[in-house]
Amino acid sequence: MTEKALVAMSGGVDSSVAAYLTKEAGFETTGITMRLYDNETAGCCSSKTCCSLSDVEDARSVAFVLGIPFYVLNFTEEFGREVIDRFIRAYEEGRTPNPCIDCNRYIKFRRLFQRGREMGQDYIVTGHYARVEQDQGSGRWLLKRSADPKKDQTYVLYSLTQDQLAHVMFPLEGMSKSETRRIAEEQGFLNARKHDSQDICFAPDGDYAGFISRYTGKDYPDGDFVDRSGRVLGRHKGIIHYTVGQRKGLGLALPHPMYVCRKDVEKNQVVLGENEDLFTTTFEIEGCNWMPFDRLTGDLAVEAKVRYSQKASPATVIPLGEDRARVVFRQPERAITCGQAAVFYDGDTVIGGGTITKNQL
Repeated sequence: MTEKALVAMSGGVDSSVAAYLTKEAGFETTGITMRLYDNETAGCCSSKTCCSLSDVEDARSVAFVLGIPFYVLNFTEEFGREVIDRFIRAYEEGRTPNPCIDCNRYIKFRRLFQRGREMGQDYIVTGHYARVEQDQGSGRWLLKRSADPKKDQTYVLYSLTQDQLAHVMFPLEGMSKSETRRIAEEQGFLNARKHDSQDICFAPDGDYAGFISRYTGKDYPDGDFVDRSGRVLGRHKGIIHYTVGQRKGLGLALPHPMYVCRKDVEKNQVVLGENEDLFTTTFEIEGCNWMPFDRLTGDLAVEAKVRYSQKASPATVIPLGEDRARVVFRQPERAITCGQAAVFYDGDTVIGGGTITKNQL
């Protein structure tokens, strides 16, 4: 019996080529686009986002060229609850979230997986640049970096479970972006030269604070900028406007550059300091997910990264409980930010990761 594969098609070139390769591999292929929000939610349209309403027609066009069934699933309620609400709550609590990770965790690899099983699908397929392999010794499924290091997306996939890894396919695992575009052009896809998505899809203008205010209808009060000793330096325009490491856009006339070091939500203060004040070695994470094993039972030497574009650096992970850990970098790292993800590697293999909860210990 031919195995069935449901391809998440965002309208971009990556997922389009993933659909083509899935069909070429002999799977009974179905395309799906998830409707996650509407124009009113996003406030505007942008070619730099993904999953907008205009992208649906691009995905539909590719599915037509491939001759595969195509459907649109309405996940706006789930996306609002699991991604947008979490995004807003994080900013209100002084953290800086990564909604792409939440979208993968709660929508693509949970809700879509559920729908795929209801439809009798054997696999979910996406256009991520990553690899999945099964360890022959332990039988566990492992997530590994893609062949193209510039496009590797394992950082945003660290939360995948064993069941999900066993039923997901990443056809672009061994390809470069230029190869992907070449295939799209050869197949006559209208999105072969479409720009990659760069912004958060529901805030395509990059004004996250503006989006939060529009979406919630709330006013976020101004407060004090203070230095690390508590001396008032000026007034900020609302705590949701700032993130750790920020220097530009503070609106202060200072004798030398100062940076956001932390946000005190209870006092409604934004604490500024010198660049060297942003460097630390130790932080804590929660919500840990591990891939080569079920739980961390002892200290583990890894390479860790605390933002998507960062190069992984040597660190030690120390278990603190069921899903918590302390991480100690060998050398200080800059602007370790609560709400972001810390992801751990052993060479090309993803060991796991978690959400940063404390960055000053």
